[in-house]
Amino acid sequence: MLELKNITKTFGNVVANKDVSIKIEPGTIHAIVGENGAGKSTVMRVAYGFYTADSGEILVEGKIVTINSPRDAIRLGIGMVHQHFM
Repeated sequence: MLELKNITKTFGNVVANKDVSIKIEPGTIHAIVGENGAGKSTVMRVAYGFYTADSGEILVEGKIVTINSPRDAIRLGIGMVHQHFM
């Protein structure tokens, strides 16, 4: 299980995510939907290690983990399908 608890991420004065929480059970598929600029990509980038949250916790199987890079996420069994390929 992957759980993001109270994730907050800012860029300067812009609050991209404020206290975002989501729990994803194994074997499930989720879509994160919302308006442009709602912070969907930002919270997923935190979960995948592209960004570091300013506050909050990431848990895998109930244990707090630190994800500093996509490599860390992959080691923990976290994958991501990107909206845009660069």
